[in-house]
Amino acid sequence: MPFMLLVSLILIHELGHFLCAFIFKIEVDKIYIYPLGGISKFNILLNEKLWKEFLILIMGPLFQIIYCTILCNIDFLKHYHSLITSYNQTILYFNMLPIYPLDGGKLLNLLLSIKLSFKKSLNISLVISCITVGYLFSYIMLTDVKLNYIVIIIFLIIKIKIEIKNKNYLFDKFLLERYLNRYHFRKRKVVNSINNFMRNKSHVVNYNGKYYTEKEALNRKFNKYY
Repeated sequence: MPFMLLVSLILIHELGHFLCAFIFKIEVDKIYIYPLGGISKFNILLNEKLWKEFLILIMGPLFQIIYCTILCNIDFLKHYHSLITSYNQTILYFNMLPIYPLDGGKLLNLLLSIKLSFKKSLNISLVISCITVGYLFSYIMLTDVKLNYIVIIIFLIIKIKIEIKNKNYLFDKFLLERYLNRYHFRKRKVVNSINNFMRNKSHVVNYNGKYYTEKEALNRKFNKYY
């Protein structure tokens, strides 16, 4: 029973992400289930509206909290209420760590994207992810060394390493989406490089005193004029 309760909490969490993505007609590529949570991988555009990604992100924890509340009000499970609460808190705390690509890391990146460029937001998120994992590793080594904790740390390090390796690819994909598609944003920003492009704005590029539309700047990049 304890194992089933743990798995059900994780599945409901991922179901929240899945249903919200389904409503927005965003395809779910894969769902990975791990001992302390899951990771859903979506075929979502990197230029998708921030509020949509935010809703998809928070629906996981929200579904989980609602499900936990329901379980804790079922008399049949009254002997497991404290265990359910403990599982719920552990999964939530783990998933909300500011480590990319956990929910907390994605949320951090999303919040940074409101004010910072795509590239800078991603870089800062990855740096904070590394710092957080380093702190967790040090804390575990100094307090309570357990095999399962070490396995989790190794898993997180591998995930962060993959994200760091893919960051340039993600940035190019972000730019390529803008080059191939027409996006309409209410706000416009003047920048001096395509490296400063933001998710929620259109841009005018000031290059050596000349101004280029976003489309012109991207055309120069992908046709190798720079």
